[in-house]
Amino acid sequence: MSIESAIEQIIREGMARGEFDNLKGKGKPLNLDDYFNTPEDVRMGFSILKSNDFVPEEIERLKEIAEVREKLRTAPDGDDKRVLEKTLRDKTLELSLILEKNKRKR
Repeated sequence: MSIESAIEQIIREGMARGEFDNLKGKGKPLNLDDYFNTPEDVRMGFSILKSNDFVPEEIERLKEIAEVREKLRTAPDGDDKRVLEKTLRDKTLELSLILEKNKRKR
């Protein structure tokens, strides 16, 4: 039995057991633009990271900064606002340190 036949058999058995019934994006068309726009030499790595919901540390920090900024925008003056401002400064500093560390690795 060829490797392709063995893989197809494993997939068919998984389908029969319903292992693919609740996959994220089921029934939606695949958008392969990002995949093919990514340089070939990094595609596999990005694909593995994305499929495992890995988010780089700097991206996570950017999300946190955006969330704090949004809270700050609607926060009334007072202690809560000062705490959010400090949190924003801390998160921004963390991001700067991460980016500096990554720059030195290159």
